[in-house]
Amino acid sequence: MTKEFGRPPLAEENRALVEQRLKDMAGGNGVRETLTVEWRTQPLHVEVIDMPVESLYYNPGTHRIRAQRSHDPVQDELLDREPWAPASQDYLDYLLQMLPADPSKRDPDFDDLLESLRAYRQNEPGLITREGILVNGNTRRAALKKLGVANIRVGVLPESCTWDDINAVELSLQLRPDQRRNYSYINRLLAMEEQHLMGRTLADVAREFRIRASTCEQDLWILSCLRDLIERSQDGGAQLRLLDFEQHQEKLRELYRRYAKESEVSKDNAEVLKETRLAAIVLGFSKTDVRLIEPDFRERYLDKKLPDAMKTESDAPAAVAIPGLNRTMKPAAPRVAKAKALTDAILKAKAVETAEDGLLTERSKTAVEMFGAARVAVEEALEPAGKDARVRKRKQAAQDRITDACQDIEQCITDLTLAKASGSLDEEAFDEAVLTLRETLTKLAVVTQRSIKAPGDGVSWLRESVKKEGM
Repeated sequence: MTKEFGRPPLAEENRALVEQRLKDMAGGNGVRETLTVEWRTQPLHVEVIDMPVESLYYNPGTHRIRAQRSHDPVQDELLDREPWAPASQDYLDYLLQMLPADPSKRDPDFDDLLESLRAYRQNEPGLITREGILVNGNTRRAALKKLGVANIRVGVLPESCTWDDINAVELSLQLRPDQRRNYSYINRLLAMEEQHLMGRTLADVAREFRIRASTCEQDLWILSCLRDLIERSQDGGAQLRLLDFEQHQEKLRELYRRYAKESEVSKDNAEVLKETRLAAIVLGFSKTDVRLIEPDFRERYLDKKLPDAMKTESDAPAAVAIPGLNRTMKPAAPRVAKAKALTDAILKAKAVETAEDGLLTERSKTAVEMFGAARVAVEEALEPAGKDARVRKRKQAAQDRITDACQDIEQCITDLTLAKASGSLDEEAFDEAVLTLRETLTKLAVVTQRSIKAPGDGVSWLRESVKKEGM
């Protein structure tokens, strides 16, 4: 069920004004503007009217700034307690204007919206309940309010509208392909999770968001991972927030794909890979850097660079008891526990550094030093890892090109059959191409004589074939 926020203070006044303006609209002779929305799985045409900007309320449950609310925990708590209080509505107004990844900075997209509204006024109507709660158009209302525009055009939902309807309609409007300003990455994940928790299947949620079910599963896994990181980052009053991961979308998606692939081979290796890559993401490394981290990254490269204080040797984890079943679960492997311990230390340092930004306390100084030392260690470890990766790529290049050539020849067989059937085969040109292939294979055989000292079956066949041809 969607959270209920009750009715705003001016609910009755707004209801009366809405009814009057709808009545005036019905009795007029002009062209009546309507807006089509998805209402309880069916299309519904609602009337559009003008409403005073100052009379309307921001939707406290809007998905647009769900993650950003944690920017100020005190205001977030007040918003939960008193969503219609002026201070709460002012906080929503502030967040709607700020950058999703960093709510302390102004969002350039909001400034673009301001300029558009200043030049062309309102192109698309918003959407409200009869009590004056904005279902769609929260950001437009913030921009119009800043410009000092008195009225906003809005469609009006039916009287029977509930908070479940508000949530569903907002989501359906936002997910339309023509929407220009999408939800931020984390807010999109939260909206997907909300729909799934309401009992909808992954297939239904994926269809709603116009993605594949596998992508939906991936995104929910990522959100679960982030919640786990946030819980583990808690250190006193300091804790990371979901919005701290807004800019890591591609890195997290690559992590899921690599984790899923590694899990098919070794669950422990997959967990070590996950923990080490998450640590690198929190440390702020780029996607190409994070990609270099494999399950053996710590043993081969990182342990040599880590300060002694960070080389925590975890005791062998005890088996975990299952309450009520008189059974235990197998504990995590020592190397997994060690990887988690390092990630936890980095998470806590990042949380304290973020919470006490600018404060010269002993705690913040220790956190900054620890975070900086961890980043330097990983950066130094990535250098040899990158060199080794480039060497491996060069080593694999030769066989990869042979494989590609084989695939092209397979396709050639099909094309040759089709060309023969249609009478379009240029036999002379084809013969010339085969001679070029023969010449190329001869050159390859000569090179293998110098490069490969102990030939296998394939290289031996190539050399023998060339020898028999007398080439």
